[in-house]
Amino acid sequence: MRVSDLDILIIPGLGGSGPDHWQSRWAQKLSTARLVEQGDWLQPDRDDWVANILREIDAARRPVALVGHSLGAIAAASAIAETPSPKKIAAAFLVAPPDPAAAALPPGLIDPRFKEKAPQAALGAPGVLVASRSDAFADFSYAERLAGLWGLDLADAGDAGHINAESGHGPWPEGLMRLAGLFSKLAP
Repeated sequence: MRVSDLDILIIPGLGGSGPDHWQSRWAQKLSTARLVEQGDWLQPDRDDWVANILREIDAARRPVALVGHSLGAIAAASAIAETPSPKKIAAAFLVAPPDPAAAALPPGLIDPRFKEKAPQAALGAPGVLVASRSDAFADFSYAERLAGLWGLDLADAGDAGHINAESGHGPWPEGLMRLAGLFSKLAP
C-alpha cells in the first residue's frame, strides 16, 4: 500500500513533538499525514487523548495508519482497541512506549489510566513496535511483552535512547524505512 492510499495519524507523546522531532518532520514530509492535536500536552488525560484519536479515525476517508511515539504509542494502541470502526485501521507503527512504572518517570507524571486501560489483547491490525535497548522510560523486556500482547512485530532499534530528537533521532531515516516496509506489506 502506498502513502497516498492511507490517512496517516501521527500521535506525539508527553510534551508533543517539537520541530526537530522525527514525528513533526514526517508530518510535513508525508503527503497524507497529520499530527493529532491534544488539549494538554503536559498533563495528559488518557480519555481525552484517546477520544481525540478516535475522532480523527472517524474523520478519515482512507484506511488509517497510526504512528505513535512514547505516551502517544499507548494512546494509539488504546484507540485501535476501542475504535467502533476496526476495519478502518490499516496499520500501527508504535515507537518507544513508556513503562508507567519506570524509575526515570516522576511518580504521578502519567495519568494512571494509560496503564489501567491499555489493551490486554492483540490489536487486530498489522504493525510494528520499535523499541530501544537503552530507553530510560522502558526496558527492552517491557517492549517485548507489549509487542507480544498486542500482536505486533518487534523491531530492535539497538541503543537508541528514547528515539526522539534528544537521542539524535531528528529525521530518523531508519524509522521511515521501517514504516515504508510496513506499508509495503499491506494489501491495497
